[in-house]
Amino acid sequence: MNDDWRLRITLEDNETADALTSRLRDHVAPADASRTMHDRIVVSSDGPEVFCYTGTREQAEATQRAVAQLAGDEGWAARYELMHWHPTAEQWEDADLPLPETDAQRADELRQRIAQERADSERQGYPDFEVRVQCRSRGEAAELAERLRGEGIPVVHRWSAVLVGASDEASAQELADRLRGEAPAGSRVTVEGNLRAIYEEKPWSPFSVLGGMGG
Repeated sequence: MNDDWRLRITLEDNETADALTSRLRDHVAPADASRTMHDRIVVSSDGPEVFCYTGTREQAEATQRAVAQLAGDEGWAARYELMHWHPTAEQWEDADLPLPETDAQRADELRQRIAQERADSERQGYPDFEVRVQCRSRGEAAELAERLRGEGIPVVHRWSAVLVGASDEASAQELADRLRGEAPAGSRVTVEGNLRAIYEEKPWSPFSVLGGMGG
């Protein structure tokens, strides 16, 4: 199902948001046989905010008009924000910002994404991403962790897993590609979002060698 469009509706309080969410979910219930998967609208909420995910801008705008009418009838104050998903940037952008169409535009959006991820890592004081090497034994993991530390790369060793922080996804993917060739045979290497609790135990510098990978 295509869900490239998102309508965010901000209400006055959680109770109003819950009421709107319930009304919307009743309206777009899967039992409505007239709707195809492409036509379906997915509704979720988070506190006073309600999110409607649709396949087209027309669907999102029609949803906004319907909600605005309902809010007027019920006396609800609501704010609306229509966004479009940009797959290269991997983030929601203003609905009127066009998607990149050329290789140069896509490359520029990717550079902006990497720069933002690195800035987020620096501001947070811990990396946004991590590479996990799941070894077959604790001994293999300990040997790999020691070797990486010897190169000046900060790691966390937990039993048969070795975790390495990276300030952005491109750096993490580059490191993962390298470790797939260097890790003990049978190891599994994956890129994941960072679990902050791990790094609260061991301070991490955003200016480490990992932050410079990925171009």
